[in-house]
Amino acid sequence: MATVPPQTLTLAVDETRDHVLGRPEAHFTLVEYGSYACEHCHAAHEVVANLRDRFGDRMRYVYRHLPLTDRAMATRAAEVAEYASQTSGQFWQGHDALMRRDPEFDERELDEIASELGLPPREEWNEAAAEAARVRVRQDALSGLHSGARVTPTFFINGRRYEGAWDESALAEAMLGSLAHRLQTASLDFARWAPSTGLLLLVGTVIALILSNSGVGPAFESFWELPLGFQFGARTFELSLIDWVNHGLLSVFFLVVGLEIKREFTVGRLASQRAAILPVAAAFGGMTAPALIYLMLIGSGPLATGWGMTIATDTAFAIALIVLLGDRVPVDLRVFLTAAVIVDDLVAIAIVALFYASSFSPTYFAAAVLITGLLVAINRWRVYRALPYAALGILLWFCLHEAGVHATLAGVILALVAPTRPPPNLHALMAQAQTVIEAENRSSGDRSMRHGLSQPTLTALDAIHDRMESPASKVLRTVEPWSSYAVLPVFALANAGLVWSADIIQGRGRLILAIVLGLVIGKPTGILLGSWLAVRLGVAVKPEAYSWRQMAGAGMLAGIGFTMSLFIAGQAFQNEGDFNAAKVAIFIASLVAGTLGVLILWPRARRAEAEEGA
Repeated sequence: MATVPPQTLTLAVDETRDHVLGRPEAHFTLVEYGSYACEHCHAAHEVVANLRDRFGDRMRYVYRHLPLTDRAMATRAAEVAEYASQTSGQFWQGHDALMRRDPEFDERELDEIASELGLPPREEWNEAAAEAARVRVRQDALSGLHSGARVTPTFFINGRRYEGAWDESALAEAMLGSLAHRLQTASLDFARWAPSTGLLLLVGTVIALILSNSGVGPAFESFWELPLGFQFGARTFELSLIDWVNHGLLSVFFLVVGLEIKREFTVGRLASQRAAILPVAAAFGGMTAPALIYLMLIGSGPLATGWGMTIATDTAFAIALIVLLGDRVPVDLRVFLTAAVIVDDLVAIAIVALFYASSFSPTYFAAAVLITGLLVAINRWRVYRALPYAALGILLWFCLHEAGVHATLAGVILALVAPTRPPPNLHALMAQAQTVIEAENRSSGDRSMRHGLSQPTLTALDAIHDRMESPASKVLRTVEPWSSYAVLPVFALANAGLVWSADIIQGRGRLILAIVLGLVIGKPTGILLGSWLAVRLGVAVKPEAYSWRQMAGAGMLAGIGFTMSLFIAGQAFQNEGDFNAAKVAIFIASLVAGTLGVLILWPRARRAEAEEGA
């Protein structure tokens, strides 16, 4: 799981410690983490000066050091400014002098600046003041890293990290808190809040239930049956809206899910074999036990086809709850649960494709196999552009659908073949980009009648960037937000509708009980048993960061079936009454599993539990 950098200033502004221009009661406090060896900071220096002219006493400016680690003179320059502050109170004079020089300064130029400030040669510095200067630079840099400052310059406005262009108008708009900036900030905060996906899923479900049981219920149900399609000459391809959601949009969801788990297994926390086996073993245990419980209770007959409902987990709800528990749940346990539930979701979609397929077309299936082979081939040929994968993926989706195999399998196949590692010639590409930028800088004297980088430079940088990022990373960066904040809520809206009446559960008690016990009892039992066997046989290792009790709590959260369970129920049951009873059972099981999971994970781990794996 990717770690989101902090968004707030961890070290508050202190008038007695920090270098401050402006009054404490100013409306805006702008904190900059910068480096004297960074050309961008030199440009930002003029921007800040213009902002101070514009806002006057309404603005307070604070500068902190974040020296570039790849520039030899960066830390030395910061220490010169701090030494000037320690010995003669001339920080801002030194700061301004350093910012007005070329950032590619050398030792001689630093000595010249020190001389202009009346400082002695470096070898004659007072040792106590020099040490204080070095300590201050280190403290600033650490506070910047803890606050999420990864590049220079990084700005904080009233304690919040600013994300956006740092030209004068953009910064001024952020400081004034315009409506556009407030909307952008609110949307970013919501997207970064990990449970936000689960919340939107819940909102979609509640809206679907309310509308289904209101006066517009029939119209709401009819809306999802509206046909939508395309015509190619004499041929028409048409699906209902709910089929576009369940076959089309869910393919995007499974593409993202597949890419996430592939990234974890190739370049993430589960890249080692022993680390990867534990969640895989847990996932297969968590699929086998619930299916067996369901089949034992249902027996043979038409309802037996519903066993697939109990094997899947709703990733969004499970992860949302585990994140809400905060530091009560170790990061390693979050990774374990994420990997386990994604594995069972991927297996679930494969099971849907195999066991819940409609009429089969050998011709289209052969075409799908051929396209899959072509996708594998372009992966082997080290094709890193996303477009060929996207085009072939759409064609694969169509062929699978026409073959009678569930088309969402296309998302899983595409995820498996998309490269996740950076290209092998990454260093060469970075060197090429640096060469292009340096060439543009050398021609900077000829900037008359130009507004920015030349078109050839932009084209070259676009081509290099296209090669530097793997297709998997590109898709996750651009498609993942759509999957989380559009696909899943729309799926819930289309599938969670249920017109409640007592007749729903009439004569279907065994079906409801089988689903509830499969998810609430079978899931955690299977996950624990699968993990214990893998550890016992020595093929996997359980991290000491979490206990078996905490793993049981995570296993209970995996009993929240919801999205995938509803999806499989729609494929398994053609009878509307059976489908509605399955919905009720899934709602009950998800609520019970989520509640019990939170209760099990709520107590903080005791020392004995933390040491039990030793």
